[in-house]
Amino acid sequence: MRIRTAAVIAVALIAAAGCDSNKTTQTNNANKPIDKVTYVTGFGTFGREAQVYVADKKGYFKDANIQVDIQAGQAGTYDTDLLESGKAQFAIVDFGTLLQQVGKGTNTNLRALGAIQQRTVSSVIALKGKGITGPKDLTGKKIGAAPGSVLQAMFPGYAQLAGVDAKSVTFVAGTPQALPGLLASGAVDALLQYLVGAPAISAAAKGAETVVLPYADFLADPYGSVLVTTTKEIQDHPDLVKRFTNALMKGLAYAVNNPSEAGDILHSAVTTQDPKVASQELTLLKQYALGTDSGQPVGSFDQARVARAIASLQSLNLFPPGLTPDKVIDFDLAPKA
Repeated sequence: MRIRTAAVIAVALIAAAGCDSNKTTQTNNANKPIDKVTYVTGFGTFGREAQVYVADKKGYFKDANIQVDIQAGQAGTYDTDLLESGKAQFAIVDFGTLLQQVGKGTNTNLRALGAIQQRTVSSVIALKGKGITGPKDLTGKKIGAAPGSVLQAMFPGYAQLAGVDAKSVTFVAGTPQALPGLLASGAVDALLQYLVGAPAISAAAKGAETVVLPYADFLADPYGSVLVTTTKEIQDHPDLVKRFTNALMKGLAYAVNNPSEAGDILHSAVTTQDPKVASQELTLLKQYALGTDSGQPVGSFDQARVARAIASLQSLNLFPPGLTPDKVIDFDLAPKA
């Protein structure tokens, strides 16, 4: 009886110590000034960007003692320009864009902290029944694309591997908001778009089915969107960088595992976004965001695969030789594979 009583007392003391520890952590956070940061989405405020709104709504940033100002990003160098100028601390950037900017020497102080998508989600999207069923059908077609988009920069390489005559393709420029309408009206035959955007394109075309041609069918190694900051931010505030990365990845995991709720959260924050369409995007995103096959944690990078991705995109002449994984990714702060 005495042994049992002693065990019960020990368990109670451990539980009490745990509570005290939690209280201490909360007290320590309460005594510290809140870290205020600016975060820029990769491209607008579509469903694929919901993770930051989920992390904010669910209190993951608050638990990390961070207050986030969320701003909508744009294609091209818009997001990285904000990072370079110090007007933002974190941004979502396409992996291919990051490799180009660092590889060409224009933004050598950028580093990726976590992979939002474990594979590239770049793709060509057309409407079903319009004569495009595979990559070779793109020859001679008009394709809509956002100016400065990495999808267009990568297209010649994708076309080469997929057996498409890239020189025969005519690109039609359009804003992200206008592109679905161009396809629905027949002004273009297809779009360069992230494949998770198919539900929004279908909605714009009054429910028409889509044909999706993923770049990943031919370019398997590149990652999709990645969380990026600057080397200065890492050097000056390494703890903040790690706390932010962990909170955002927690939001990503929750969003893709609870797409309906995440769609509602996004709609509450950005009322112009359709929660149903956002939910459909997140459902598609799940297989790209979670490393379920390998058991790797959300956001992690594989160094050998990064090296292969660099080699494959460099072979397409997107940037000169000499780029190495450590020049684009901070493996110490990224979630561990």
